[in-house]
Amino acid sequence: MADPRDISDAGAPHPIRRAVLKTLATLGIAAPVFGRALSALAEEGGTPAVTPEMIRRAEWVSGLSLTDEQRELMRNGVNGLTESFARLRGVSLDNGVAPAIVLDPLVPDPSASAEDAGRREAATPRAPAGADPPGSPDDLAFASVVDLAGWVRSGKLAPNDLAELSLARLERYGPALECVIERTPGRAAEDVRHAGELRDAGDGGSGLVGVPWGAKDLLSVPGTRTTWGAKPYENQRRDEHAAVAERLRAAGAVLTAKLTVGALAWGDVWYGGTTRNPWNPEQGSSGSSAGPAAATAAGLVPFAIGTETWGSIVSPSTRCGVTGLRPTFGRVSRRGCMALSWTMDKIGPMARSAEDCAWIFAAIAGADPGDRTTRDVPFSVPGVERARSVRVGVVRDLFDHDWTADIEDEAERARGREWRAHDARTLEELEGTGLRLDEVRLPGGLPVDDLAFVLTAEAATAFDDLTRSGRDAELVRQVEHAWPNVFRQGQLIPAVEYLRANRIRRLLMEEMERFFESVDVFVAPTFGGSHLLLTNLTGHPSITMPNGFRASDGTPTSITFTGRLDGEEDLLAVAMAWQDATDHHRRRPPLP
Repeated sequence: MADPRDISDAGAPHPIRRAVLKTLATLGIAAPVFGRALSALAEEGGTPAVTPEMIRRAEWVSGLSLTDEQRELMRNGVNGLTESFARLRGVSLDNGVAPAIVLDPLVPDPSASAEDAGRREAATPRAPAGADPPGSPDDLAFASVVDLAGWVRSGKLAPNDLAELSLARLERYGPALECVIERTPGRAAEDVRHAGELRDAGDGGSGLVGVPWGAKDLLSVPGTRTTWGAKPYENQRRDEHAAVAERLRAAGAVLTAKLTVGALAWGDVWYGGTTRNPWNPEQGSSGSSAGPAAATAAGLVPFAIGTETWGSIVSPSTRCGVTGLRPTFGRVSRRGCMALSWTMDKIGPMARSAEDCAWIFAAIAGADPGDRTTRDVPFSVPGVERARSVRVGVVRDLFDHDWTADIEDEAERARGREWRAHDARTLEELEGTGLRLDEVRLPGGLPVDDLAFVLTAEAATAFDDLTRSGRDAELVRQVEHAWPNVFRQGQLIPAVEYLRANRIRRLLMEEMERFFESVDVFVAPTFGGSHLLLTNLTGHPSITMPNGFRASDGTPTSITFTGRLDGEEDLLAVAMAWQDATDHHRRRPPLP
């Protein structure tokens, strides 16, 4: 999840209720419990205000015994939940509408490997842009994944040299950016040997052979700590091997670091500090894929693997100016990755370009017997020419909405206006590529924001033991909009309300299926309206890319393209065509 604390830093277009914006949004992303304050409830004649005493009397349901301070901290959030429950009860549901949850009676095989499952014929990557690798280590550190792999295949670069460069940069810049859990030189040495074997055997066509990468520290890798960014798990070691790590090793990639994650996948604050934005180290990098975004932007690794439940790839990609692909739900195995929400978690690449993301996705996608939500879907890395046959929609009403009116601080409002100007220019750039852009409007008949507690309920379940043990007190953030308080609120969500929300979610999926009958990809402001939550609930893929830099402080802004389910080829083709016509993704942060 993204970090909901930095509204003053963002100025992003997320026109939810103003009271919520002022307290919950970062880059316009709301926290997992969306309520109005008690005063708003009273003014609007909503459901009766929940008091700390009412919470105390309800504690027997969950078997918890809370303190007065904890009850007071929960009060606003629980009121927001009850208001969401009331609105969702107003949606008419036919008896035939089933929840958006599917039972799979087969038990996953814990010994299954993802290396061979779902493998497909490897395509041949294009030749590197330059015949020879650059002589400057800094230039080499910012080269693309495709170029680096090409130079390794041709013998002009040694995998060991790339690994040593990455490990050295992680050591040099990692402490200042607070983006590294641990470097992995031992694992890197093993992967370097494997990459050399692939190259020598002529099996280096994956586009990743010899390329270093970093893992968000939700992924289990034997021989490393898997801390989930949280103090209670600081020394945790897990023997399981995350499916994506297996597949990347099979493709010849070289793991050089475990990278920071906001504690239990929320924000950029972890037990060791706050991960920094390389463009402005005074800022956090947003989250929860905080370390992957910062390390990729700073050239510490050519790419990293992040995860998203609700904005955790999108938001840090925006803040740090990298390209982040959130795949369709079920395209990439989550085996060996910390679970936050079983029906919303997704794993995807964060890199310098859409082309790089395409090659990484080709290596990690596919069915895995250890994750029953996965499936095999054909995928080939697209060429930019494919984009001309893609139907591209523009959500014009979100671009036209002046969300800066919700920002009180004049300096922040000015920053927001710069972002809007970059969005307008992006549409002009898209038209300049020869693509036909049609105006579209997203479905708007269902209360999308009120479905957010699906995540709260699942996350509270995933970490029920942490709440009951009292070790949630060890987490760094102990405020209203942080996991300890939100987990407690999740204990008060009735099963009936959770299932009702998932039935309405099914209707939302059906609406989006009809929407994509007339369009293959749509472009919208990254945090415009509720489309970030909507498409995470419905499982649609998206790609977020830098689309400019503010003159006021040099920090990036972003644009987001979203595709139909399993439509990654069309989505990536359009993104590649736009990036071919622009150079925002080639900019580098001013590192010391």
